[in-house]
Formats: sequence, structure tokens, C-alpha cells
Amino acid sequence: MRVLSFSEKGCIRKNNEDSFLVLPDHGIFAVADGMGGHRAGEVASSTALRELEKLAPQLKGLSDQDLEGWLVESFTQANRVVYKSSTTEPQNAGMGTTLTALLIRDTRALIAHAGDSRAYLWRQEELTPLTKDHSLVGELVRLGQISLEEAEKHPQRHVLMRAVGADQEIEVDCQAISLRSKDVFLLCTDGFSNMISDEELADEFSESGSWEERLERLRQLILERGAPDNFTALCCIME
Repeated sequence: MRVLSFSEKGCIRKNNEDSFLVLPDHGIFAVADGMGGHRAGEVASSTALRELEKLAPQLKGLSDQDLEGWLVESFTQANRVVYKSSTTEPQNAGMGTTLTALLIRDTRALIAHAGDSRAYLWRQEELTPLTKDHSLVGELVRLGQISLEEAEKHPQRHVLMRAVGADQEIEVDCQAISLRSKDVFLLCTDGFSNMISDEELADEFSESGSWEERLERLRQLILERGAPDNFTALCCIME
């Protein structure tokens, strides 16, 4: 497996509140997009990923049946730590973070998710979204109250319905996938997915060239489009 990634502050933001985690020895990969003033977003995203990293050594002793439980507990622990910091440290008041994690072991992959950072699977020339945005606009689209086109310009498109550290308790979406040769997983924050449509992403992934070249073209495209937000992408390529 190869892992490629980039994380940039973009053209407007003064600092990067995105974070990403690559732990190939444990099969854990994750992206997080923090929110909150006075750099608290950076604190939230990095804190959440640090909790996953602390718990990662537990994976070596777990059976395949226990992997989902580990993911849920890791998110719960990250939520606990971020929420405590946001409610006890004035400089971190109101902070929170999205968190999307991929766990790979042998022939299985598991995705855990809270917020609007996304996971995609590229398999046999087809792109499949693996997550649903836990956002107000995402919910309105699922309910049929607004279209995808309206969602892109909706004034409340950044309002999250679920995030790590936002409340005392967190609900985590999890799913398991059987791995196949040549599968490619993409984890990305909304600064990436808001600037590149799923159709454009599939078209680029279909292009010739190396995965390094494909990701570099996507990175440059976001910058050319003004990159108003931090943007992060992490690709896990099954060989």
C-alpha cells in the first residue's frame, strides 16, 4: 500500500486548522477539520488525532470483530478530550472538529466518521462516496428539501449537525468494506470536496499518469479556484 497526502491553508485563511494522521504500522489513517476562534480549530483537530494515535497500539491485540468497537471508542475518547478542553479552557471555547478515519487490516477496511470530512472509494473506474455529510445542508438534501446545486451555495452550508467535541456524547457512523486489489481510498476535508465535484474527481482519477500526478493536478486546481478554505487530502492506494 502507498499513502499520498497534502494539507494546505489555502489562499485566504491565515492558518491551517486541518490535521491528518498516517500510521501505516497500525493501519490507521484519518483527516480532521477543526473549528473555533483563536486557533482553537487547530487545537481541536490535532487533539482528536492525537487521541487516535495514543490508542492505536491497542489494535495489535484485537480480533477483526473488535475493530469497529475500537473505532467507536477512539472517537468517543477524542470527543471526551476535545469537549473537556472546549468547556474548561476559555481560549478553546466552542471548538470542535470533524473526524474521518480509515482502518485497514488484511482484507478488510473500516470507515468511521463524524462531521463533513469525506471518504471515497475508487474501484474499477468508479467513484463511490463512503460517508454522508453530517451537516444541515446535507440533511436538507437527503430530505429532498433542496437540490445538490442549491446546497453548494446555501448560506448555512458550513453548519455541522455532528462534530467531535461539540457535545458530551457523540454518534459515530461506521461501515466495513471488503478490500480488492487496486482499491484507492480518499479521505478529504470540505475545503477539498467543496472545490472539486464528485464528477471532476472521477474524471481526474480516470486520467493517465501516476497517483502523485493526479493528486498534484487536483491540488493545483483548488489553488487556481481560489482555495478559500484549508484543504487536505489523503490517499491510500492498494497495490
